[in-house]
Amino acid sequence: MAKNKKNDTPALVETWALPPAATLGSSVRAKGILLEIRARLPSPLRKSLDISGTVFTLTMPESARSEFRHASAVVAKSLQGVESLPVIPREIEDILTISTTERRRWLQDGRLPSAGTRTVKLRGRARQITFHVFEPRMVEDLLDRGAVEEWREEDTAAAMENRRRAAYKAKLTRSLKSDNKAAAASQELTEEASAQLRGWDEFGRDGLLR
Repeated sequence: MAKNKKNDTPALVETWALPPAATLGSSVRAKGILLEIRARLPSPLRKSLDISGTVFTLTMPESARSEFRHASAVVAKSLQGVESLPVIPREIEDILTISTTERRRWLQDGRLPSAGTRTVKLRGRARQITFHVFEPRMVEDLLDRGAVEEWREEDTAAAMENRRRAAYKAKLTRSLKSDNKAAAASQELTEEASAQLRGWDEFGRDGLLR
């Protein structure tokens, strides 16, 4: 890209503000949208687009008017319907303020419905990873009605019930083992007494008791 003496300060600038419905109050989500749009630009132009808060800024030197127009058109088109971009795992964790463990648990039990999966190749590696994505309006609804706190209360109650059941099961197991040991000991005593009685019978048959 050609440069001149005035290129120390970019002369071509355009900005776009992300709507709240797009970011859902998450800086991680805003950064994710930035990376999504950068990926649609030619490689040499990607770093020309940056974000501050929720405002995208495209900055390029005066000498790159043609590239600037092209990049601006791509950004503007990409921002159309940006509110519908799927929410990825790290974004939903930031939006709902939940842990990775909670996300996985609620995804598995159906409380956190998946909108499908996405497969991406890790940068500089041959390995690919596949992860679930989420519908942004569903995430917004969970946020608005405070579903996460309800789920945490449910999980706490379920954990307490599971501990109670486990304690009862352990107590029952110990009781059964104790009963089995007592029964075994009683059986041994019975067999020993029976053997002693058989000995007395033989002693009597030999006439030694007359």
